[in-house]
Amino acid sequence: MVFGTGSFFLPPKTEFTMANTEVILTANIPSLGAEADIVKVRRGYARNFLLPQGKALEVTKSSLRQVNHLRAKRAEREAREVTAAEEIATKINKLKLSFTLETGETGKAFGSVTSKDLHDRIVTELKLAELPKHAVVVDKPIKETGDHEVSVKLHPDVTATLHFKVEAPAVVEKVGESDDEDDRKPRRRVTTKA
Repeated sequence: MVFGTGSFFLPPKTEFTMANTEVILTANIPSLGAEADIVKVRRGYARNFLLPQGKALEVTKSSLRQVNHLRAKRAEREAREVTAAEEIATKINKLKLSFTLETGETGKAFGSVTSKDLHDRIVTELKLAELPKHAVVVDKPIKETGDHEVSVKLHPDVTATLHFKVEAPAVVEKVGESDDEDDRKPRRRVTTKA
């Protein structure tokens, strides 16, 4: 079988790439950016989520004119966030907490003070509506008694310092009882069947 004198042509292999598009964000989206940022996203994500939800605009001449308005909105939001974080930071800096850990005869603590313990205590003491779970930065759980301080990251630009004390429970001695009574074991009553 002869195919003729012409050469057979195959197109070069092309890699399949997803089609991307540029959009202007109108809201703060943590995984992408903030207001007025121009980002590249997949067309389906833009068409099916960002644009219908009003979180982005297509890049056009008219939408590029709105960028200044969005930048002003972004600056205002960021200023509010920083101000709120600074107010909470001053309250945390003034806060003095105390924790009690059970200790053995050698002074070794049973249990520890963790970042979750500190977080929960800050929220209840200051009556905060919201504090990020990972705001309290503790390298390892605290098992030693004494004064400690940890940093609380409230905003990328605002960090507070929390001072707290870990104490052993106070030993309560019974007044008026002799040592002989403490050493005695309770007697067991033995009954016999007849």
